[in-house]
Amino acid sequence: MPRAEVNGIEIEYDTLGSAQDPAILLVMGFALQMTRWPEALKRGLADAGFRVIWFDNRDVGLSTEFTQYTPPSPMEVLTAAMTGQDASKLVPYTLNAMAADSAGLLDAIGVETADVLGVSMGGMIGQLMALDHAHKVRKLIPVMTTSGDPMLPPSTPEAMAALTAVPASRTPEAIGDIAVHAQHAIGSHADLRNSAEVIRARAIEDFHRSDRPFGMARQYTAILATPRWHERLGQVTAPTLVLHGADDPLIRPAAGQDIARRIPGAVFKSYPKWGHDLSDKMSDTLVADIVPFLRA
Repeated sequence: MPRAEVNGIEIEYDTLGSAQDPAILLVMGFALQMTRWPEALKRGLADAGFRVIWFDNRDVGLSTEFTQYTPPSPMEVLTAAMTGQDASKLVPYTLNAMAADSAGLLDAIGVETADVLGVSMGGMIGQLMALDHAHKVRKLIPVMTTSGDPMLPPSTPEAMAALTAVPASRTPEAIGDIAVHAQHAIGSHADLRNSAEVIRARAIEDFHRSDRPFGMARQYTAILATPRWHERLGQVTAPTLVLHGADDPLIRPAAGQDIARRIPGAVFKSYPKWGHDLSDKMSDTLVADIVPFLRA
């Protein structure tokens, strides 16, 4: 796959569709590699006439790993943020730098402006792109994500435990098992969720592609340390469609509703039985709602 020099680092990326088509940038969530975008979602967008671009965020997959930085203590970072200190000084980077990566990738591959679809942490990055790099964002689609308001309903204890769980050993089998456990805790209803066999196989494939537990830890503290942006969302000028699972226990639907409330003219849509995952069975449904919004 191609790589681009962006923001002082290297970003692994891929594309689908014609370079002459309008671009849509897919921004992945916390700790997940670019391999996790469902093929049906990418293909559906490309078949609708869009150039689809997706990539590994810094510190995961095959993009630059920040090995020179020891992951800071999440509790120390969280305590600083909650007591009004500048927590960004405690971490090697924040989501603002990751938003600059995303905007820089578009520049590096010659894309003047793109629609931006981000999931979970990627949706936070997408919002910061629309605020800090507004000239790069044509339309914005935050998915299963939050406005950053600390007063929003928290994750369920089970979901937070699944998000932060670590395997007893870093073996393919242990990685596969913990992925299955996590998706059953935070993912969709059984009617939509990928099978345990599929979840396990994809987690093991990603483990063999790249295993960066410290990179995941640094991404986690980047989320915690980023200055909250919810009060800035009224400045977003990009047309916005907010999508959220009605059964998401990790980032609750109220968080998506808050984004739509704060961005002028934004539309919110939720889906029954959908949790916090990119289940294959949701791809056609998402494409059917995303494409008309992008074409409008």
